Amino acid sequence: MLSRVLGLVRDVVLANLLGASLAADVFLFAQKIPNFLRRLFAEGAFSQAFVPVLKDIQHHQNKEMLLMFINRVAGTLGVILLLVAILGVVGSELLVRSFGFGFVDQPDKFQLANELLKITFPYIFFISLAGFCGALLNSVQKFAVPAFTPVLLNLSIISAALFVAPGMDQPSRALAWSIFIAGILQLAIHIPFLWREKLLPKPQWGWQDNSVKRVVKLMVPALFGVSVAQINLLIDTMLATSLVTGSISWLYYSDRLLEFPLGVFGIAIATVILPSLSQQVAESSETKYHKTLDWALRMILLIGVPSAIGLIMLAEPLILTIFQHGHFSLSDANMASQSLMAYSLGLPFFMLIKVLATAFYSRQDMKTPVRIGIISMATNIILNLILYKPFGHVGLAMATSLSALLNAGLLYVNLIKKHYFVTQSPWVNFFIKLITASVLMSAILFYFSAPSEVWQMNSIMDRVWSLTWLIPLAMVVYIIGLLLSGLRLADLRHGR
Repeated sequence: MLSRVLGLVRDVVLANLLGASLAADVFLFAQKIPNFLRRLFAEGAFSQAFVPVLKDIQHHQNKEMLLMFINRVAGTLGVILLLVAILGVVGSELLVRSFGFGFVDQPDKFQLANELLKITFPYIFFISLAGFCGALLNSVQKFAVPAFTPVLLNLSIISAALFVAPGMDQPSRALAWSIFIAGILQLAIHIPFLWREKLLPKPQWGWQDNSVKRVVKLMVPALFGVSVAQINLLIDTMLATSLVTGSISWLYYSDRLLEFPLGVFGIAIATVILPSLSQQVAESSETKYHKTLDWALRMILLIGVPSAIGLIMLAEPLILTIFQHGHFSLSDANMASQSLMAYSLGLPFFMLIKVLATAFYSRQDMKTPVRIGIISMATNIILNLILYKPFGHVGLAMATSLSALLNAGLLYVNLIKKHYFVTQSPWVNFFIKLITASVLMSAILFYFSAPSEVWQMNSIMDRVWSLTWLIPLAMVVYIIGLLLSGLRLADLRHGR
């Protein structure tokens, strides 16, 4: 929660400093590529491939073999990541041409993007190793430090934006260097905690180690399968480079509000259940496995559905209140709110994908999510090409949401088909309670929220005050709706 709140502060500061300008579009593009690779390596494929193998070795072999495995993974991963970072810096111009093809005919944007990418790309080396360290801590039920590391990134960017960037001719350079510095800090903070747990790696090259090969074998398909949503967002950014200036920024700021519930709840739940599911598979505890997954899916829907409704109905008020300051204009707020509504339609499905994919990876089944991911990404590309010309950046957001719906649906159908998941209690009653509470909450938001013109004319303090009482009121009504329809807080406890 702290990292997401500071992330929101960071984005407010960026919007105030750069608005939706050329420099903003280029900086957001330059940080998007290493951030995308971070999602693949640090939050996605690596942890999904590494943790199940780690838990299996932990359960069936001695501590000495476990430490040898950790050392060899650390050394092998470190060398590969170093090579990737070097290639990214050397080949930055090719990367800009490939992922930012809309910049090629705009020399100012292209030159700046190339320069910033050389600075930001090494971040992938530090943050991926930090992800490895975080996966080690998660495997022993230590979740706080890995969850805290994004705070350091946010603080680094905020500090650069407030104290360094304003004095520079090109403020985005300071922001790029702040990402590089944050990567070093995010890796360093794990070291004392790993040492305390006696898990601090002594890196060794271990490409020929059978357990390392297992991780690599699982990781290669997981690189694609677990990160389809991120690939789709990257495709959005690529196509947005050919749209009007500001499109990348509008998509970024709307996506940031989407990332708040996704990161606080969706990724958090998926992160917490992966070690448990992997342990239950290793112990052949199918009943516990089904209960854990059932609990996670219900929690995701209980949080994801009202979050999506709230973001859709309060899209413009939220964007106006949070970002419409400094260089971020009223027009920018309106454009960003439109893509926020389109993205929000897919929020519950983005969150479900995190948990559903985790269920497959805990069983070391990588092929199914990859096959589904290919279908989803192909659908997203087709929808993007159909929608982005007539609807601009909003069409890109809508295509991403529709492909997420398809992805989540196919993952769930295959879980049932493969008998990986058996529901633990009637879902029809659960959906009735969820819909009832959601309708009540929607009615409250519709009745009490002011028209768009009023929000636009209000001062910042009036906007803050209105949201301060309206959002909690909607949450209270939603909870009351759940209770009146028969849901009890005890039902939310894992294991019931």
